[in-house]
Amino acid sequence: MVSSKVSNVSLATPSSPATANKKQSLWEESPRHHNSLSKRQMESLVAICDTLLPSMDPPPRDSDDSGDVDGVASFYRTSASMAGITERVGGIISGGMIHPQMALLRWALLLLSTWFGTLVLCGRHSLSPRFPFVRRFAMLEQDKREEIVFSWSSSSFRHLRMMYACVKCITMRFYFSQVNEKEENPSWKAIGYCGPDPSFVAKSQSAISHHESPLKSTLLHLNNPPEIIAGKLHQAGFTSPTFTLNSMLTLHCDAVIIGSGSGGSVAAGVLAAAGHKILVIEKGDYYSPSELSLLEGPTCSAMYEGGGFAATDNVSMFVVAGATVGGGSTINWSASIPTPQSVRREWCDERRLELFGSKAYDLALEAVCRRLGVQSRVNEEGFNSAVLRRGCEAAGYDVADVPCNAPPDHYCGWCQFGCKDRKKKSALVTWLDDMASSGNGFILPGCQAVKIVKVSGKKRPVAAGVVVESSAGFQFTIMSKVTIVACGALNTPRLLKRSGLRNRHIGKNLHLHPTVMAWGYFPESSGWPEKTKRSYEGGILTSMSRPNGSNNVILQTPALHPGIYAALVPWVSASDFRLRMRRFARTAHIFALVRDQGSGAVDYPGNLTHQLAEDDEKGLKEGLEAAVRVLEAAGAEEVGTQWVGGDKGKGREGVERVVNGVRKRRIGDVRTPMSSAHQMGSCRMGVTEKVGAVRPDGEAWEVEGLFLADTSIFPTALGVNPMVTVQAVAYCIAQNVDEVLRRKTVDSSGALYL
Repeated sequence: MVSSKVSNVSLATPSSPATANKKQSLWEESPRHHNSLSKRQMESLVAICDTLLPSMDPPPRDSDDSGDVDGVASFYRTSASMAGITERVGGIISGGMIHPQMALLRWALLLLSTWFGTLVLCGRHSLSPRFPFVRRFAMLEQDKREEIVFSWSSSSFRHLRMMYACVKCITMRFYFSQVNEKEENPSWKAIGYCGPDPSFVAKSQSAISHHESPLKSTLLHLNNPPEIIAGKLHQAGFTSPTFTLNSMLTLHCDAVIIGSGSGGSVAAGVLAAAGHKILVIEKGDYYSPSELSLLEGPTCSAMYEGGGFAATDNVSMFVVAGATVGGGSTINWSASIPTPQSVRREWCDERRLELFGSKAYDLALEAVCRRLGVQSRVNEEGFNSAVLRRGCEAAGYDVADVPCNAPPDHYCGWCQFGCKDRKKKSALVTWLDDMASSGNGFILPGCQAVKIVKVSGKKRPVAAGVVVESSAGFQFTIMSKVTIVACGALNTPRLLKRSGLRNRHIGKNLHLHPTVMAWGYFPESSGWPEKTKRSYEGGILTSMSRPNGSNNVILQTPALHPGIYAALVPWVSASDFRLRMRRFARTAHIFALVRDQGSGAVDYPGNLTHQLAEDDEKGLKEGLEAAVRVLEAAGAEEVGTQWVGGDKGKGREGVERVVNGVRKRRIGDVRTPMSSAHQMGSCRMGVTEKVGAVRPDGEAWEVEGLFLADTSIFPTALGVNPMVTVQAVAYCIAQNVDEVLRRKTVDSSGALYL
């Protein structure tokens, strides 16, 4: 480091102007990835998408149809290609989504553009009694194409099932969540969806300005002139930035925290309050209440991992994770469940991790729940939770309140798109707010850690900071006394591997809390829930059940808006699918979640696998059966699951048919969609480096001064929503880091391991 002079130095490279890191607006669709599919591939893709969502005549109006007549007609007559979906799907397949199946999908589209490829992938359905006897896919009649697409969904050839799942899910997500210049979607009137929360005053700065957070003052945007950056840091008492001979910027702090989610935010709040100078690196952007739109499409693409399209390699499980300031806490469903006592005993006794049986952990749980304002009382339950509670009581299952980090009047079904009024106590309004109030920390949004900087130590390397790359494309370095990685169970392993760590548990033992869903249709004419109630409104998750007293399976309720709903709903035919979508607003969902004994591996985004154990599949089947019975007991007119065959039933006989199908079929073979909103264990904690990647105090076994503070360090799957547990663990680790910082001396003699 040779100079502290910071003026007249541009941080952006000529090829990546600083304007490139302008964050995405939540009112607009994300920039479309360039569609590089060939004309022949696009012909096949358009044919598939228009098979799933063709232009067709609307059906006669029935007695229970209260939808908008013109809206229904427009919905039926607008195909996927007419809605502009195929170009967007083409962009995703061309490289807009990093996933192993995208290359396979491109090959399949090319094959379908030929008669022999169509014969190979479509079999007898592609044959015609008239010349030409075999035609390429796009030239087949609609009914033939529907037969073929449906056959792919349950094909004995796994790759066809995966191809179907990819195209169907991406197409439906875009079709039902994209918006026009008026922030509207042509299908919404037909399916009874109102769009953003009607109580949310769109784009009204004056109406919500009083909700703005002091957190905005801590945002350190690297596209600002260097003198502004230096001024803000100097004013807060940080060491002035320096530059190397090649003009590489270097910032200095006591602790750099990589990731601002539930774990990283706690570490930031606790350490800043203790007087340490903190820099938080976050690859996502910060969105204040005045910037929120509560629109599903733009929000998912901007605030979710992979733009909301993350999935396991075999597409058997869709993975939901936050990628914004505040991480998952910003877009989660408010559930704030303390670590179960049975899990604490297991981790303490069987894993020999004394922390989880200690008084210190008790105090951490108390501190976290107090800071989050956790309570379990609601003034009024939403559609799904009310159905779950009533159904459990009628079916004889125990039902319990779900503690939430929101007040009793938090009747909001849009919190997975950001909290419009700051009532949900996410990291933005708790721990990161504490850091802002202390004056000892800054957040660097739109920046991604490249690798950990290490210097030589007496016995093992010592963490000295991190090399960071901004969204504008330039790199800089943060030098620190302690480095805390809190990127989440998906991203932490790759960063550690890039940094040269080799512990065999890094990227292994990934747990996902697999879930499967059952649905029940409650027509408005049924009288309950009330005619005005909609499935997407109200507190998302306020009741839960452990069917038959199970410790490993729970029933909870999801947040499903049209895009995600359509991606999961079975497609049997074009007409059947549109009918299912028109019932969206009155269809309740309950999911079964298993505390998985099976596990997987992650090197995200290139690799993400998970294998169900035999007990996991058994638990999911038992939970799914219980969910079906709960929906029936609650009064659903019709019930079913999301199995691709579209099973559904009415009355006692129909329900038993659905239940028998659940018992007989496999789960995990792509035919029944699974989802995961909880990722854990990919750098697990262990008493020795043979059984874990980090020590019981949170420090990496291989590198001194490198701590982990996210769900990746969980010893096993947790079994419940992990927010409170990861915050309690991070709270304890932050106490350990505080002690290290107080006694740490700077060793400047080591050589950088770059």
